[in-house]
Amino acid sequence: MIEFQVDRHSGVATYLQLVNQVKQALRLGVLEPGDRLPTARAVVEATAINPNTVLKAYRELEREGLVEPRPGRGTFVTRSLSRPEAAADSPLRADLLVWMARAREAGLGRADILALVEAALTETTAPASAPRPGEDAP
Repeated sequence: MIEFQVDRHSGVATYLQLVNQVKQALRLGVLEPGDRLPTARAVVEATAINPNTVLKAYRELEREGLVEPRPGRGTFVTRSLSRPEAAADSPLRADLLVWMARAREAGLGRADILALVEAALTETTAPASAPRPGEDAP
């Protein structure tokens, strides 16, 4: 079962943090169709957030077709976002863990690593016609 973590200093709305954590768990295969999400009461007890915030997150997940409420039984996952390439035992993940270890050995902290990953994602997902940072437009 998923255990939610709330970062009150992140600048991201609390309900979106919950939504994003469920989506990440779905992508990594931690949650699968048929799994039950924690009750709103359990999330409130664990995180000290408003019950309406949890319900808002669950409604958003329902709207996106990822979960469904079952009256008297709870909220259940209806579909997965996982891909074999992102599984815990995938070669890509193993390569990433090796790279992360190298980055840590080089003295990079979490913020530095995240910045590098974000920059690399931006470079590799930029449209072909758009100039990359430091390049002139055609």
